[in-house]
Amino acid sequence: MESLLLVPSSSANPLQLFLSHPQTKRSLFLILKTTHERAAVMQMTTAASATKEAKLWGGRFEESVTETVEKFTESISFDKALYKHDIMGSRAHASMLARQGLISESDADSILKGLDEIERQIDDGKFAWRTDREDVHMNIEAALTDLVGEAAKKLHTARSRNDQVCTDLRLWCRDAVDSILSRIRHLQVALVMLAMKNEGLIVPGYTHLQRAQPVLLQHLLLAYVEQLDRDADRLLDCRVRINFCPLGACALAGTGLPIDRFMTSEALGFTAPMRNSIDAVSDRDFVLELLSANSITAIHLSRLGEEWVLWASEEFGFLTPSDSVSTGSSIMPQKKNPDPVELVRGKSARVVGDLVSLLVLCKGLPQAYNRDLQEDKEPVFDSVKTILGMLEVSAEFAKNITFNWERIKSALPAGHLDATTLADYLVKKGMAFRTSHDIVGRSVAMCVSNNCQLQELSLDKLRSISPVFDEDVYEFLGVENSVKKFTSYGSTGSECVLDQLNYWVTKLGING
Repeated sequence: MESLLLVPSSSANPLQLFLSHPQTKRSLFLILKTTHERAAVMQMTTAASATKEAKLWGGRFEESVTETVEKFTESISFDKALYKHDIMGSRAHASMLARQGLISESDADSILKGLDEIERQIDDGKFAWRTDREDVHMNIEAALTDLVGEAAKKLHTARSRNDQVCTDLRLWCRDAVDSILSRIRHLQVALVMLAMKNEGLIVPGYTHLQRAQPVLLQHLLLAYVEQLDRDADRLLDCRVRINFCPLGACALAGTGLPIDRFMTSEALGFTAPMRNSIDAVSDRDFVLELLSANSITAIHLSRLGEEWVLWASEEFGFLTPSDSVSTGSSIMPQKKNPDPVELVRGKSARVVGDLVSLLVLCKGLPQAYNRDLQEDKEPVFDSVKTILGMLEVSAEFAKNITFNWERIKSALPAGHLDATTLADYLVKKGMAFRTSHDIVGRSVAMCVSNNCQLQELSLDKLRSISPVFDEDVYEFLGVENSVKKFTSYGSTGSECVLDQLNYWVTKLGING
């Protein structure tokens, strides 16, 4: 033993391998008596374990990759987010291999128990992720081999990391869609509840950011609910195409082993296996669709955010956010900023940027799998995380704002919002619309000259422009009368908006 302890740390690899074995270390600790001797063994075994682990794919290589290459090519720093889906896929694959007789039931049982233990370790934050093991797949497989031994080496039968990562990503995206759909519904409910609290409130409707026509606030809020519903429909449609299984496509050409792709597909909740193995490992359309849907949702949220930022300004003063969803200034004590919706507006650029990154990444890639596709995950993860946050904070903001009825009412007379209703009045009298448009335009010009509103013009002045005007014209003037005259399906008339509101209350299952 004395001679063993005197072996220098630069000794041959076989000895390092011998010392690095856990059983060797335990045996030596039982034999050795002094602290010095034990410390020497610890130093040598630590040095032995510090040697680079052979890559699972390293059989044809004579040299290890350099540290620079290893750091540049690793993806474990971000793709470990796929660990649950990777383990889910491995469970289904192992069970299929056993049923097909490609591995024994005993090996499958060992693999499944090992995967359970690894998942527990990761969930508890006790799993040691290693950069030298490159990615989530190799980390889990290598850890499984450490845990259960030879059986783990059979798990990768009839499977490549190419189809493995596609399966993981489809499972992850499917869950992401479900989470986003839940947040969209939450925001829709918040907007409908906000509409219900403000029944009858008329606000200026804008086109070109200029005052156009009076609309009910409920109508405006429900417009965003409609947009969000289309966002949800796009995601549901996207989910249909996500839900096909690449597992078993292997590297690109499939396998000659008697696997059952339909079994793994069903076990993982997919609709069916993907028909073409080349397409299965190279397709990222489903990710592009998801990020496209997220981008459209982000644009809708940015529009809502912009409107509420404007309305919260002193110039508008139409709404007041509560302190709980506002921030202040480090230098100006009076400031109360609607920062959450400003950031919603700003983060939309980030979500769109994620889509553009992925589009450019996929542009011009030859079939089938290419390592470029390692770069698909960070934009996907970022897009989903960001859109979830945008939806959540928008709903929170909607629950914590108050519309300033008196300020809005005092602002309504400006802008001649009832002009189009006046044109409709003349049409109902039998006049051609283009003629009525001209007459009302001249009526507005008269108001501008006299600094008054249309409803303040006398009947004589109106008749000086057109003899068609009669006393009943005043039933069409003023924002309240104007809103009452809207009757077309989907319009801002009170009855129409009530129908819309009832539709959403029923569809979203809102009580009260």
